[in-house]
Amino acid sequence: MPDVITVRLQTDSDSFQEVVVKIERLTYKKPFLGGFRNMRTGEEFHNAGSQTRCEKRPDKGIELFCRETQTIWSKNKPQQTRNTTSTQMTKIGLYVSNMTDKLISPGKYFTAEEYHRRRLEAVIVLQKYFRRWHAKNVVQNLREQKRLRLAWEAEEELRKKREKEEQLRREYERKLNPKTKEDFELLYHDLELWIQEEIERINGTLTGAERKAALCELLEREAQLIACFERHKLNANEQNQQKAILHLLDKCAQPKRWMAFDGKITEMDTRDTLRARELLEIYHSISMKDIPKDERRDVLLTLRCTVKEHECKLTQEIVELVDREVDLLSRDVKECNLEGLRKRICTLFLQFIKIPKCNPRVAELLKVPQDPLKLYKNIYFCHSCENYLPSTEFLIPANSHTIGRCRLCYKLDNEARRRDSFFKYRLILENLRKSEADYEDDTKIVSFVQLPDLQYMIENIWNCQSALSAWSELYDLVMVRWDKRYEWSPWNTILLTKEEADAHLKLCNLEKAYEAAFIYRIQQKHIWAKNYFARIPAISSFLHRSDNQANASSYKKHDSSMK
Repeated sequence: MPDVITVRLQTDSDSFQEVVVKIERLTYKKPFLGGFRNMRTGEEFHNAGSQTRCEKRPDKGIELFCRETQTIWSKNKPQQTRNTTSTQMTKIGLYVSNMTDKLISPGKYFTAEEYHRRRLEAVIVLQKYFRRWHAKNVVQNLREQKRLRLAWEAEEELRKKREKEEQLRREYERKLNPKTKEDFELLYHDLELWIQEEIERINGTLTGAERKAALCELLEREAQLIACFERHKLNANEQNQQKAILHLLDKCAQPKRWMAFDGKITEMDTRDTLRARELLEIYHSISMKDIPKDERRDVLLTLRCTVKEHECKLTQEIVELVDREVDLLSRDVKECNLEGLRKRICTLFLQFIKIPKCNPRVAELLKVPQDPLKLYKNIYFCHSCENYLPSTEFLIPANSHTIGRCRLCYKLDNEARRRDSFFKYRLILENLRKSEADYEDDTKIVSFVQLPDLQYMIENIWNCQSALSAWSELYDLVMVRWDKRYEWSPWNTILLTKEEADAHLKLCNLEKAYEAAFIYRIQQKHIWAKNYFARIPAISSFLHRSDNQANASSYKKHDSSMK
């Protein structure tokens, strides 16, 4: 049947009207509400009421119920079923065999009290067996937990032992082959400790001229060790300088990258990056050693053509040195006699690469700005070495009111007098800043705290030990938030081991987790830190804000307790 049909209706004796009827097709089977079925074909014909949709009653806004759904009719009628039985007995004229009969005798009678007592005894037996089974399961679970705990403790002990051995091995390698400033700090610190031990031993065992001779010998050995350290430092500086040069050239040659909307990284080489990559390849080529003369001559000719694109005094000097080396190579001069000339060529070519006109990409990476007006900004005078340096070269504590000395002067003074090692404090500060960056709550106070401030807090406020276990190995200590809801600050921090810090950050209520005496001791340390940092204008604003947060939280607690 089509979806739309046309029906012709007779409206009058001689007039007709055509009506368009739309057929609605239902997705369910219509119930049989009356009609008839053809017995031969099985076709059903329904009444009109089951073929058309019922008219929906208007909604009055209230729910109505009929009487039948509100009341219930109940009827009680006792009934007694019939159970008619009969027993056949032997009588005159009838014999009933008793071969299959059973003799039933009454047993011992027991009262209801005895019955309930037997039931209670049975229940007690069941409870004993159940409790035994339950106790065995509990003991087995406790034994399994103990085994897992002991295995975990043994594994943790082994892991800590391995970490300690790995740390000592790294320390030994750093002292054996020092390369960075921290490595030389460790060397000078160990030297100072050894000298103090030797002086105590000499003062305790020797007197008079023998003591003076031993002290003089100790002084000579100290001078020899310092000279050895300085030779290592020169070699390390040379290697680090070469690494820094290669790192600068690699950054210049890297293509530009950006992330698209779908997360994919797109790279693009520009004319400047291709130029920087070409200069990098030439620098690598002229820095290589033990290459054949023909290849060396080709590299020099390529260098000559490259630098002649920009005419200046530097390029003229490079061209003269290149021509000189080519001439010496044609005369079969030994390579050991050409080392000085080749170093001069590499040095001048590096100066050529650092010129923004010749290498535009290097302008973004140079420390010295090309605009002379920028040199007047953030430049300070060091009264110790009498040099004008940028602000990044000065180690300025948070409570300092003057610029003071530069980092190099501080390092020289430390190596000559105190010989302290700041590597452990620097490691704690780096871990603190990394952990605060993971919170992503725009914390700012941690960026104001410098290395001397952190050293003061650890040594004077926290006594170089964990607040919980009094563990004093600085390699294992970290600084975390006391209340993790607020940003880190010197008055919202605690010094703990790494395992204690992980457990502390999982706490939701500090007052329930710690005793009142411990909380009071931590608050006293926070007050000490507040008094120390309150003199700093940059941090005083954060101090007032934290006080407002603390007052608001205390008001909420008081309000909840009153309710």
